[in-house]
Amino acid sequence: MAILVVAQLFIAAVMMASLVYRPLLLAIHKPLGITILALVLIRLVYRILHRAPPFMSSMGPVERQAAKYSELLMYALLLIQPVVGWAMLSAAGDPIVLFGQFQLPAMAPHSPLVFTILRQTHTILAYLLFAAFTAHMCAVLLHTLVLRDKLLHRMSLWPSRQDTAVAEEPTAEEEVAK
Repeated sequence: MAILVVAQLFIAAVMMASLVYRPLLLAIHKPLGITILALVLIRLVYRILHRAPPFMSSMGPVERQAAKYSELLMYALLLIQPVVGWAMLSAAGDPIVLFGQFQLPAMAPHSPLVFTILRQTHTILAYLLFAAFTAHMCAVLLHTLVLRDKLLHRMSLWPSRQDTAVAEEPTAEEEVAK
């Protein structure tokens, strides 16, 4: 899903900067946003049905709280952003067509005022999503490349018990290699 979010953010940035490619990019942006919404909903159902793996033992209380709230923020933004985009397009009278024939129902009345408000909201949410996603990726890189505590395995859909257990102490060889 991370790849789709990155692609969506880049498509949106280029779409806003280029009038020439805007129709093509918008044709990609709309169904990609709905796909992200569907995947987030599936992921949330999975999270409701399956407990989250325990935090790594190497994480302190502040880091655990930061992880918890940043995850909530990411889920909220990934849910709200496509819904606002869908409502924005509905207010513009611009339907979202999937697979060349299936049209999603309108979520908002056709209204220039509603469109303007939703467009500003969609833009602000995009910046927030970019910031939250960037912070999330920086934390993943810190844990993967610097701390090497296998946090990335914990984030996967099917983490093993070993990956979510107590973070292992480095061996003498690993300590020397550092």
